[in-house]
Amino acid sequence: MIATSDFRKGSTKILWNNEPWIVMDYQLVKPGKGGTYLRTKLKNLITGRVLEETFRSAEKFDEPDLEYKTMQYLYKDEHYNFMDQESYDQVAFNEDQVEIVKKYLKDGIIYNILQFKGKPILVEPPTFMELEVVETVPGVKGDTAQGGSKPAKLETGLVVQVPLFINEGHKVKIDTRENKYIEKVG
Repeated sequence: MIATSDFRKGSTKILWNNEPWIVMDYQLVKPGKGGTYLRTKLKNLITGRVLEETFRSAEKFDEPDLEYKTMQYLYKDEHYNFMDQESYDQVAFNEDQVEIVKKYLKDGIIYNILQFKGKPILVEPPTFMELEVVETVPGVKGDTAQGGSKPAKLETGLVVQVPLFINEGHKVKIDTRENKYIEKVG
């Protein structure tokens, strides 16, 4: 059982109305009269629907039957196709299921697949990825690591801010949780 006191922003997953939800945000409210309660912002892990809900502070929730599997991204046709790393079965995802990871999809990379009751529902990218810069304004002699930043389009279509010395063809390490440049690779 998960108590409301165990809620953590962006990581606590609960079973509510027979569906898995993730707690995106919450706020503890202590009114002058009556009991304490939590205002929460929840996201449905199956549909992606976001809603705000209020719970009593003593309320408890079941843990959803969630399981992570590692799968390799293969290709895109009308679906996004992944291969299970243990059974070698192929699984096809629709556009909605890969929405949050779409800008990080790269052939051959291993992704975490979240399953609810054995059915794949969500694709999560690795925490860090190395991607090639395919489009950016050229660096100028004298640009340093301490200077400003510029936008760069990466091989997957993602656009991030990079230091001025990064040029097309460079590989960069990206933090997928915050869509941020970490360092130049190689």
